[in-house]
Amino acid sequence: MPPRQGWKVLIPRLLRPGDSRCGICATIGLQKIQPAGIITQAHHSGQFMKSQKDKNIYRFMLKQPQCGDRVYIADSAHVSGAVTLADDVSVWPMAVIRGDVNRIRIGARCNIQDGAVLHVTHESSWAPDGIPLVLGEDVTVGHGAILHACRVGDRCLVGMGAIVMDGAELHADSMVAAGALVAPGTRVPSGTLWKGNPARQARELKASEIGNLVYSAQHYVRLKNLYLERSA
Repeated sequence: MPPRQGWKVLIPRLLRPGDSRCGICATIGLQKIQPAGIITQAHHSGQFMKSQKDKNIYRFMLKQPQCGDRVYIADSAHVSGAVTLADDVSVWPMAVIRGDVNRIRIGARCNIQDGAVLHVTHESSWAPDGIPLVLGEDVTVGHGAILHACRVGDRCLVGMGAIVMDGAELHADSMVAAGALVAPGTRVPSGTLWKGNPARQARELKASEIGNLVYSAQHYVRLKNLYLERSA
């Protein structure tokens, strides 16, 4: 990973006033990583070069996503920057994992479902080191959920359309209900269910519900294996 001061240089370049060029790739140059390891430079117009065999994995500056074994990334998903995907992770259609201004680490057997957005916080006066996004193992991120610069423990479930904000921490075996908003800095204890906007603890999880957290992760590992076999 480049020195931390590299992040500080990055932000003004992205937000330079009067820059009429299109998007990130026009400003600093995104590079697309092909399965064979060939790097394709993005067009200056801001459009990415595509081919049918490409995975949507992009180098950002000097930061390149790293994937473990048996990782599945849907063709319409986007993974870029300082992102680490451990073994058996699955990233489903239209999901975005963007590690441009800080790092993202996703543990083994996590599933990032359709339309989820994962992003991070850059260095600032209130967060001198920025805030990364870290997921433990066997985490389920539901359809359309947003995780921003937070920490999620092992075997957690973030429900469909839920939002987990900067600095929040979900401890192992916890669940955030669909549509809930976990406010910045919130601590979600292990074995609890949180609901609402802002989210509050609703109750403790039953033993069967905690068991289902593991089942959810295992189910998505089996499912992504079917997709991998079909595309082989």
